[in-house]
Amino acid sequence: MTALLSVWWVWIAIAIGLAIVEVLAPGFIFVGFAIGAVAVGLLLAFTPAGITLPVLLLIYATLSLIAWLLLRHFFKGPKGQVKHFDRDIND
Repeated sequence: MTALLSVWWVWIAIAIGLAIVEVLAPGFIFVGFAIGAVAVGLLLAFTPAGITLPVLLLIYATLSLIAWLLLRHFFKGPKGQVKHFDRDIND
């Protein structure tokens, strides 16, 4: 399993899986993890081998947290207000 997580396309596959889960359970929870997995996959694709698994997991956790915080900042509603809809989209 350790050698498998050192391959770039595995991280891209994980990202695609997390993006599918985000579509099924929306709320910007899994998309930050998917962005982190894509970033680690690209990092592995364009850097020489030799990054250990603990370092990869640390990079993944850090990038996922940063992506989640940025998404939360850009897609949050107005402060102190609750978003409500007055009419149906099908009207």
